[in-house]
Amino acid sequence: MANDSRRRPTPRRPRKPEKRKRRWLGRVLGWGTALVVLAAVGLFLAVAFTARSLPSYAALRASEHGQMIVVRARDGTEIVQLGPSYGEWLNSREIPQVMKGAMIAVEDRRFYSHYGVDPVGVLRSLWVRAREGRWRQGGSTITQQLARNIFLNNNRTFERKAREAILALALEQKFTKEEILELYLNKVYFGGGAYGIDSASRLFFSHPATELSTPEAAIIAGLVKAPSQYSPTADAEAAVSRASIVLRLMAQEGVISPYEARNVDPETVRLKKDHGQNSVRYFTDWALPQLDMLLPNTFEPIEVWTTLDPGLQDAATAAIRNNAPSGAQGALVSMDRDGAVLALVGGADYVKSNYNRATQAVRQPGSAWKLFVYLAALEAGYTPDSAVVDKPVTIEGWSPRNSGGRYAGQIDLRSAFAYSKNTVAAQLGEEVGFGTVASMARRFGITTPISTFPSMVLGASETRLIDMTRAFAAVSAQGRSVTPYGITKVTGADGSLLYRRQPEREQMLVAPYVAAAMTDLLQTAVSTGTGRAAQIGLPVAGKTGTTSSNKDGWFLGFSSGITTGVWMGRDDAKAVSGLQGGAAPARAFADFMRRAVAKRPVEQFQTELQLPEWQLEPDDETWFGNPDDYYFMDEDGNPVDPVRGDGWGRYDQGYGQGYGDEYDEDYRYRGSEPDEPRVVRPRDEYRGRNRDEGDRLPSTPPPPPAANEDFLNRATGRGDGGASGTQGGASSGTAAAPPRARPLPTPTPVPTRTPIAPQSP
Repeated sequence: MANDSRRRPTPRRPRKPEKRKRRWLGRVLGWGTALVVLAAVGLFLAVAFTARSLPSYAALRASEHGQMIVVRARDGTEIVQLGPSYGEWLNSREIPQVMKGAMIAVEDRRFYSHYGVDPVGVLRSLWVRAREGRWRQGGSTITQQLARNIFLNNNRTFERKAREAILALALEQKFTKEEILELYLNKVYFGGGAYGIDSASRLFFSHPATELSTPEAAIIAGLVKAPSQYSPTADAEAAVSRASIVLRLMAQEGVISPYEARNVDPETVRLKKDHGQNSVRYFTDWALPQLDMLLPNTFEPIEVWTTLDPGLQDAATAAIRNNAPSGAQGALVSMDRDGAVLALVGGADYVKSNYNRATQAVRQPGSAWKLFVYLAALEAGYTPDSAVVDKPVTIEGWSPRNSGGRYAGQIDLRSAFAYSKNTVAAQLGEEVGFGTVASMARRFGITTPISTFPSMVLGASETRLIDMTRAFAAVSAQGRSVTPYGITKVTGADGSLLYRRQPEREQMLVAPYVAAAMTDLLQTAVSTGTGRAAQIGLPVAGKTGTTSSNKDGWFLGFSSGITTGVWMGRDDAKAVSGLQGGAAPARAFADFMRRAVAKRPVEQFQTELQLPEWQLEPDDETWFGNPDDYYFMDEDGNPVDPVRGDGWGRYDQGYGQGYGDEYDEDYRYRGSEPDEPRVVRPRDEYRGRNRDEGDRLPSTPPPPPAANEDFLNRATGRGDGGASGTQGGASSGTAAAPPRARPLPTPTPVPTRTPIAPQSP
């Protein structure tokens, strides 16, 4: 057997993995090095260009943030200064060394060793973020904070942080460490509107920053982290606790000795008493946002002259503090006859809670809402002497009860209002229409949603204190509209006039005789009814309000041209033991009003109105026309039956066209549908007859013929010889009632429909 001399080929060895790894590692390092070089070049160019574009030191020193606003009271005295406040600029050599050391110890321990960005601080911040899942420790240096304060915002985005880092490096390239620290200490925000250490020192300690002591410097340095949280005026205990931490850090960095750190007590620091952060801030929080509508965009310092009376503001604060039940909040609004707000308190303590209960809180007004029920009834033809029956009633399954469960039987309207009879209010609301009551509330300035369920007559709809006060002020003004306002003029830094308030055109909300009759009822409620605690020895008219389970207590009233509303209750709407409108709120009203009207002449109320002779016509029919003959026009000019409504399924516009209010179109009758409307009977349906007899007009009167132009002018008051206007329109005046035992008002038209009288064929 022959030997096979051929040798088998040697198998090819596989390439070692190590060589492949080294090759890829070399590539990664090469590309990485190239990218780092490119990034470094890019960063260098970005920093260089940014440094060249930075403003000069003088320009940065002169720049300011925000707008300073000085608020002045009714008499011109300064009551508060808001916005940024800048003290004297301190050069680096004028700033106490202890202040510099405190700030560096707290905010940037390696300030003198880095170049604007501290890598150690950045890595520490990233480590804490990865470990705890959220940002708890900032890595920003003093230079970065300065860049952010001057050029950027506080958004926590990587883009903003990158720009901040570039700006910080540029600042370090252009300015020295001492210049950067000087800019920082003169511009950093310390809370309370104070920018810079001198402004903060004057705000908190009443002296310039050149006189700062060690504990004072520690307090100021501790504010940068959270100015609002550690502000000495807001929380002195938190400020002292934070200052103790700062002192320990100062000792660690060698700014002060350990002995000094142990023996310095921040609690011994005397803080400046804050006069502007309490109750007056409720007023400024309400009034100053109106500047956005009154002024063009401007950043110059301005002075705002307001209607606030400092003495009455103090009286209002004391009245709420001395009368509010334990655990309850209180609010007060007081306005002059033209709507000028003289005092406004939104809570017991602004520092503890800046929630403005006078202008923001919506609460049920209870029986104070009956103002609108009785206004609607008086406009429909009732008088204070009209007979009503206080008896159990049920309306659409709802059975209201009087307080105490007692019923008086037949009484007059005046007594029913004075003793706040719920059953009478319910009957009146059903008779005039719950939509009519809602329309009346809209007419008098209620801006919150209004229910038209039967229980609305007892104040089931929530509202604001300032709106209710405005409504009572309109009654005091004999039925004319009143708009609350708080700013009279605004001047610039050079004294130039930027804004001056012009008197608003008044609108007649109800006829003067209706307002006079309402004043009669309100006066009786104070003199003999539920509001007796509000008596001050002068004529007072007002109404109490108490909600179920004593959750809310109200009193609103007026005297000598000043109208004041008071609310008390808990923010969580829990019951307050013994809280009733006729108790604590009425006493607070009396305490305040004694001070408010002390220097005003005594004014007797106008409760009886005699019209001038030239406004009177020979008889009722000539003045008003025959109610049987009235019909209405829809929006397209077609006649509409005033009783059936011809498909109108809601009563949602109130007297909007006549009085300029804005009635929400969502307020419908309960259960009403377009094909089955529920409409309000014309207020003259009874036409002065005995209401107990049930004598009513036919439900479907025949369509009347057209009227001639002369009769139309006389019936609607558009003629030259008649009084101007009917009750449906405010701009032309209000129809006046003849001076008889019971005034007969004009017919109440269905909303947006114009009543016209018949014409001869």
